[in-house]
Amino acid sequence: MKPERNVMIAATGSVATIKLAQLIRELSDERLPFKFHLKVLITEAAKHFFELEQIPENVPIYHNRDEWITWNKRGDPVLHIDLGKWADLLVIAPLSANSLSKMATGICDNIVMCVVRAWDLEKPLLFAPAMNTRMYDHPITREQIDKLTSWGYKEIPCISKTLMCGDTGNGAMAEVPTIVEAVLSAFQPIK
Repeated sequence: MKPERNVMIAATGSVATIKLAQLIRELSDERLPFKFHLKVLITEAAKHFFELEQIPENVPIYHNRDEWITWNKRGDPVLHIDLGKWADLLVIAPLSANSLSKMATGICDNIVMCVVRAWDLEKPLLFAPAMNTRMYDHPITREQIDKLTSWGYKEIPCISKTLMCGDTGNGAMAEVPTIVEAVLSAFQPIK
């Protein structure tokens, strides 16, 4: 019997969200050493880059509106808290420049950022930056990534390639197998 883990995948407003369905497929592969139970969080901007129908029906997707549907009065569930308690690991892939800035400054104006702000720092949080080269090369980007890693979050470094806009350089999200390997590594015992 394989060990089971709860993995939450968050996607923010980057064109790299087109790889969300592939990431879900690869984390669902029966050959992996873990059985992953998956849930997905998406920002409104992430919706521009994929079709909801691409996500398997057995993988719940949470949007901003879901936060407000579940809570009406004191004592009702608070979705971003419950999701954080459920998850053993959060992987944000892709993490856009905008959402990186929000994380680094504590802004929590959507379901993804609320989960991040309430995240238990004892549990792994992985992030895969994805943005245009000009954005990635701006000095504030390294400052913000360094701030996140100082909190114990783990960066899955971007790669250099020709981006969707035609520019070539740093800023492309890590390949999906690299992200899957980072998730697996987060659950391996430290030797």
